[in-house]
Amino acid sequence: MLLKKNGYVLEQLYSPLIVHTTPEHEELKILARQCITRYHVHHYLGFAQSQWQLFSKQNPPKVKPLLYIYRVLLTGIYLMEIGILEANLVELNKNFNLTYVSDLITCKLAGAEKAVLPNINLTFHQQEYERLCNQLREASQNSSLPETPNCKAELNDLLIRIRLQFS
Repeated sequence: MLLKKNGYVLEQLYSPLIVHTTPEHEELKILARQCITRYHVHHYLGFAQSQWQLFSKQNPPKVKPLLYIYRVLLTGIYLMEIGILEANLVELNKNFNLTYVSDLITCKLAGAEKAVLPNINLTFHQQEYERLCNQLREASQNSSLPETPNCKAELNDLLIRIRLQFS
């Protein structure tokens, strides 16, 4: 799954929320850096689009789904530009400085993540969604990330070693 353009797998692998780890997990994290490609853009664009479609049908709209859309887009842009997976919206926004994202985070942290946004400017957020999608596409086109993963043999070797440990 790491050899495909699946950002979700990368996010799980690099999550700071680890209950138990092993040396093999650390080795996998190192190898996975070679699996990050510019084609992960398709995962983030597709995911953002499906989340936007769900969000735009909410009546009234809620803060958490909107934050999720921004998290997905900013994660993708950051990945394309920097080559590092960062899925924490608070950390991401330190680079992007989007005041409306900070305001939405403040609303969620105040315990109102399922709160509705009655006075939301949907036109503004749709324009921002489209702008960030375009920025993500542009970041992918200009990215120095490779087009394909280059560690298939090393991943296979790791998998075989792990399987041999448990056989």
